[in-house]
Amino acid sequence: MTNDKLDEGTRTAIEAAVFRRLLRHLDAHKEVQNIDLMITADFCRNCLSKWYVAAAAENGQNMDLADAHQAVYGMSYAAWKAHHQTPASQEQLDALAARQADKSAGE
Repeated sequence: MTNDKLDEGTRTAIEAAVFRRLLRHLDAHKEVQNIDLMITADFCRNCLSKWYVAAAAENGQNMDLADAHQAVYGMSYAAWKAHHQTPASQEQLDALAARQADKSAGE
C-alpha cells in the first residue's frame, strides 16, 4: 500500500510511530554524536528539536526549545551534553566544515 492510499489519521499514526522509533534508536546510540549526524546526514538531534518546535507552532501549539529537547533527548539538553557529548575532534570539525562548504557551493 502506498502512502497516498492511506487515510490522514492512519498516515499520521504511522509517521508518529516511525518518529518515536527514530528517537528510541538515537537514544540507544548515544555514542553517535550530533556532529557525526550533521556530517553524514545533514541533521542532528538539535535539528529534530527545532523541527519539533516548528511543527508544534504549525499546529497552533506553543512549545519552547527546552521542551522539544526534553522530547528528543529524553532529558534536558544540558544533561545530555554533560553525560553523553564528547568534544569534537579536529577531524570532525574539518569534515563538518567541508560538508557545509559543499552545501553552500550547491546553493
